[in-house]
Amino acid sequence: MENRKKYILAIESSCDDTSAAVLCNTKVLSNVVATQEIHKQYGGVVPELASRAHQQNIVPVVHQALAKANIDKKQLSAIAFTRGPGLMGSLLVGTSFAKSLALGLDIPLIEVNHMEAHILAHFIEDENQTAPTFPFLAMTISGGHTQIVKVSDYFSMEVLGETLDDAVGEAFDKSAKLMGLPYPGGPLIDRYAKLGKPDAFQFPKPKVDGLNFSFSGLKTSILYFLQRETQKNPDFVSQNMNDICASVQFTILEILMDKLQLAVDQTGINQIAIGGGVAANSGIRGRLKDAEEKLGWQTFIPKFEYCTDNAAMIGIVGYLKFERGKFTDQSIAAKARYAIGG
Repeated sequence: MENRKKYILAIESSCDDTSAAVLCNTKVLSNVVATQEIHKQYGGVVPELASRAHQQNIVPVVHQALAKANIDKKQLSAIAFTRGPGLMGSLLVGTSFAKSLALGLDIPLIEVNHMEAHILAHFIEDENQTAPTFPFLAMTISGGHTQIVKVSDYFSMEVLGETLDDAVGEAFDKSAKLMGLPYPGGPLIDRYAKLGKPDAFQFPKPKVDGLNFSFSGLKTSILYFLQRETQKNPDFVSQNMNDICASVQFTILEILMDKLQLAVDQTGINQIAIGGGVAANSGIRGRLKDAEEKLGWQTFIPKFEYCTDNAAMIGIVGYLKFERGKFTDQSIAAKARYAIGG
């Protein structure tokens, strides 16, 4: 049995988190994430600063991941890395490091689509989690993406709908910024929403055909609402923070759940898996659990550490590709725009 163990070193550097993980087959031995704090003072991710921070972090993060896993680099079977989508400067750091290390160790190199990894994170071995069976619907919700994907097999995915403008995580963060909350504001909206009334204020839901999303109009309506109310009362936001956050979050979750319901109706598939940073939101987790009871859906929600950007999810895709002989060569290049199945 020992010779069937495959050790995958995974590297994730698509945005502002530098992460490395070691997997033994489908089991995570280590998952180290270095978060870049520098962006908070700018109210958002600054690409140039992100890539510089990746350069500083990547060697110690990989070293720590190997040490935590108690694995020598000579034991590695392959190296998996995020090829895209993401910030090009950030992707280049991880891609270059992975290619160099694979070349130096003379082991296979495996490229991974970041969004496919968010979906396949559900197949990481965990005694407290069950994995969906094929086919299932996946909703990827993050700062850069909002998609509904039909997953027929590990590497057979079809995007049924996606955002036409802002991603859902962007809608959360930009709404928070309008309210004067620090970056990243999404988790703060979630926190304050628990203390507020979701029906305190009404915001319009965009009318978008099919399974596509749009959040730019909602963001504009929140802006005009806050401008109008603060003209009447300069302290409106601070006095109504909990109710505003609850109402904004309720509207965003209604948009997501309406599209999921439509996707279930159209496909007849009632297994729903979510992934991406916004999957850590307590509101969407609660709504999906409610849907299990009220609508008969079977829902799959990843552990918090596998929602936000992390290398463990890159590693599980690396292992699945390793088993299928899906390797790449040294000519591979980072790809800032990289569609699922592309």
